[in-house]
Order: sequence, then C-alpha cells, then structure tokens
Amino acid sequence: MFVVAVMILVFGSWAFYPLLLILLNSFNVSAVRQTPVYSLENWRIAFAEPDLWVALGNTFMVYGAFTVISFPLAVLIAWTLARTNVHFTYALEFMFWVSFMMPSIAVLIGWTMLLDSHIGMLNKGLEFLPFVDKGPFNIYSVPGIIWIHLMGNALATKVMLLTPAFRNMNVALEEAAQVSGASKLITMIRITLPVMVPAMVVVFMLNLVRVFQSFEVELILGTPIKFFVYSTKIFQFLRFYDPPEYGQAAALGSVTLIIIAVIIPLQRWLLGRRHYTTVTGQFKPGLIDLGKSRPFVFAGIAGIITLLTVLPLVILLAGSLMTRVGFFNAIPLFTFDHWTAVVSDSFFLKALRTTLLLSLTTAVISPILFSLVSYVLVRTRWSGRWALDSVFWISSAIPGILSGLGLLWLFLGTPILVPLFGTIWALLIVVILQGQLFSTQVSKGIFLQMGADLEEAARIAGAGWTYTYLHIWLPLLAPTLVLIGVFNFVIAANTTSSIILLASRDTVTLSILALEMMTNASGSQVEAAGIVSLFIVTLTVIVALIARRFGLALGVRHDISAGASRRRTEAPAAIVPAADRKPG
Repeated sequence: MFVVAVMILVFGSWAFYPLLLILLNSFNVSAVRQTPVYSLENWRIAFAEPDLWVALGNTFMVYGAFTVISFPLAVLIAWTLARTNVHFTYALEFMFWVSFMMPSIAVLIGWTMLLDSHIGMLNKGLEFLPFVDKGPFNIYSVPGIIWIHLMGNALATKVMLLTPAFRNMNVALEEAAQVSGASKLITMIRITLPVMVPAMVVVFMLNLVRVFQSFEVELILGTPIKFFVYSTKIFQFLRFYDPPEYGQAAALGSVTLIIIAVIIPLQRWLLGRRHYTTVTGQFKPGLIDLGKSRPFVFAGIAGIITLLTVLPLVILLAGSLMTRVGFFNAIPLFTFDHWTAVVSDSFFLKALRTTLLLSLTTAVISPILFSLVSYVLVRTRWSGRWALDSVFWISSAIPGILSGLGLLWLFLGTPILVPLFGTIWALLIVVILQGQLFSTQVSKGIFLQMGADLEEAARIAGAGWTYTYLHIWLPLLAPTLVLIGVFNFVIAANTTSSIILLASRDTVTLSILALEMMTNASGSQVEAAGIVSLFIVTLTVIVALIARRFGLALGVRHDISAGASRRRTEAPAAIVPAADRKPG
C-alpha cells in the first residue's frame, strides 16, 4: 500500500501539479518570479480577445475536417485488409505501422518541398507545361494543414486500431446476408458496419482526446498565413511577444483544461456503455473474394501507403541534394553543399548529441521503470491500484504544449527546480513520462499472460523479490521491453511540443532544430531542415532494426525441436565410457 501511495504521489504530482499551476497563474497578473498579484484580468482579456476563441475554433475545425475524411477512409481500408482476400494484406497492414512511426516533422518537410507555392517541386514541374502559368498547389493553407494531418498519423492510427477488430468478426454473419441475396456492398453497409459500430466508437473516442495534440504542422504552415490553433497561440504568447504574455497563455491553457475536463469523462462514459462480442465459440473465419477488382484494390491501398511513407522520404532526399528546392534550371542542379554545411555545423552536432543522449537514456529507463509499475498493478493486491492506473490514463490526455506550459511554471516557480530549467535533466523527465501509458499497458498485458506459479516456484526455492524479478520476470519480459524501448526512443527523438518551452540553446534537439529552420524569420532553410529530418528518420530506423534483431534473441524460444532437446538431455550419458557405467 505504501509503494502504491508513493507512486500515485510521484506520478500524480508530476502530471497534475503543473496543470494546477497553469490554473493558478491564469489569475496572476505579476511578472514571473515576482510577488503574485491575483485578479481576473487575464481571464477578462481571454474572454474579450477574439483571437483566443478563433484559435480554439480553428483547433476543432482542423480536427473535425481531417477526422471526417480519415475515419470513413480508415474504416474502408481496415475492412479491406481484414475481411477480404486483397493481395499481401499483412504487408500492407505493416506499412501503416511504418507510417505511424514516421517522424511528423519529416512528413511535413517532405510535402512542403513538393507543394510549396513558390518552390514546390510539383508546382515548378507543372509550370513547364504550356498552359500553366503558376503552380496550383499551396501547402501554406488550411487545406494544406488538413492534408499533412492525413498524411501523418490521422489515417495510419485509425487503420492500425480498426483492422484487428474487423479481423475478429464472424464471417457467418456476412454469409447469411449473401445467401439471402444481398450484394457484397449491401452486406458491408447493412451487416458488417453496424456490427462494428461499437469498435468504431471506441476508436473515435480514443482519438477525440488528441484534438489538442497537434503543434508542428500548424506552427510551420499556419503562422505565415496568421492561422493559429490553441497550441500555436500559446507558443506565440510565450515566444513572439516581448515581454512574454504568461498570464494570457495560462488563461488560454485554463480554458483548454476545462474543455478537456469535459471530454475525458464523456469519453469514459461512452466507452463504458457498449459491450460487444465478435468472437464466440461458434466463430467462423473467412474472407470475402474481391474477384476481378482484387488487383485494383491492392493498387489503391498501395498508392495511399506510397503517399504516406515512400513519397515524403524520396522528396526529402532529392530536395536535400538540390542546389535550391524547386529550381530545376539551377546550375548545378544537384550539390552536396547543404549536407556539408549541416554536418559541419557545431549547433547541429550539439543537437544530434542531445537527441541521442535523450532518446537512448529514455529507451533504457522507461521499460524498466514502467515494468515495475505494471508489476504493482497486476501482481499485487494493494489498495489504490485503480487510482494509479487512472493517473496514467488521464495524464496521457494532456496535450504536449499544455504540459510544457505547466512544467515551465513548475521549473520557474519552484526554487529547487530552477537550476534544472533548460538542462537535459528537465527534458529527460518530460520525455520519459510521455510514454508512460503505452509502456505500462503493454507490459501489463505480458504480466497478465504469465502464471503466478513461476514466481511462486522461485519464492519456494528461497529467492527474494529482487532476485525473482531480475532472473525470472526480466528475461521473460525482455522482447516486450525491447519493443517499449524502441517506442520510447522514437517518441523522444520526435517530440517537440512538450519540450520546446523547456529547451535552451544548449539542449535543442534535432526535431526542434528542424522546426526552427522551417520557421526562421530570415527565411525558410528547407533544404537543411530536410537533412535534419532525414537524420531523425535514420536514427529511428537503425535503432528499430538493431532492437528487432536483439529482441528476437531474447525471451522464450520456440524454434528448438523436441529432438534437439532430447539429444542434449541424453548427451551426458553418451560420453560416459561403458566400463564406468553403473549397472541398471
């Protein structure tokens, strides 16, 4: 019980105390580190300033737009992958996971190189046509922002979550509809989709809490056209104003907190209302035959995957080698000068070291730390475990920029933490806690799979808890811990919104550096930003490949035959000389 109380205090305080500081300082009209003076002035400005409400309205508008497009498309793709005989279904599903792992900043810069109204390769290429005076596309627009969200995680995440649910549906329901004369399309509309409504509601509500999560896309594409959402408006108050408008930023953050406080209970209420089963004792697997349309369906999904992953990377690489992105008449057309300038820049090398240190440390600490938390949640009967689990769920719904604002107040307003502000230690704490929900839930699943008799046998043999955990649980958890480590490495390497308010010039990461290059007041350094984002992609791919190879060698092995096991057992007897063997 004491251990659970300490965990609730530590994790809960770190998650909720910064939010309490946001609410408290929204009433504080004095300067930072000055004697607080409380009034309603900041709130009066917040309610009177139309830009604040416009920013909140823009937030919901962008979220609603890409959700209306991505959700039906994701349902259709997930149904196709799970319920039909489309070619290479598991490979296609895996590529949506690859899209999910792609750094958002890399996708954003790649599409900017392609669709920028002035230098975009596609626009410049179209201008060579005799009937085109100016390229028609402009990524710096609201449709451009929505497009980048679709090409980022908006579509891939939903496909990842919906495909397993569709795959677990009983095909007998669809066969009954087709026997009654319904076509495949009518069967999908009248049978499949209604049965899967609860699963789709779950996915929709899980994504609803992400309404305030976006930051980089709107900062890069929205700032030049004066289009702000809630997160970029807070950033504007703190970075574009002199002196920074801390009070107004806190007031806007408080308004957002109130909205989130309504969304989270609504989400939990809706998720708890419906219970459904798609796999029963009479479960019958089966796939719908696409017939002659099979290659066309495969080509359509493969084309979407190309837009999500392959095209941005190809454009990034090509753009980084061009003398000037989009200028096909430049002489020479290709050069290594941008690469030379970036890799020889001491600021880039410092950002690379910071990113590696931050990501590798997070990848090592997070699996061990949160596997201990999961052990407490699953393997103990201590009171308060539900409260500890709720802390992780609720804190995961707090947007990165809002969490960063609260932590900014925490570090600046707490004398003992002031020396940590702007150091790698502050950033490390933030990124470790970013992956807390995923890490605990995945390791919880493994603990739930394993019987308690393993631990009981070790205890009977005289092993203490520490020895049992190190020699029994950790080896069994090893492959999962590698997965958690890779996930947290990717999170730490890509994060921007949660640490951008806490980083100093000495602790800038590669993702923040690429962001600054794209929003530079003296002009976008898109070629250099593309190179930096390619380094982020390369780091994540290398770590994922190494971790996969290392992880396959850990844990329980299923590739050892019974015969081989028997030969090893009989080997000692085989090498004992016959004369020395005892009779019988």
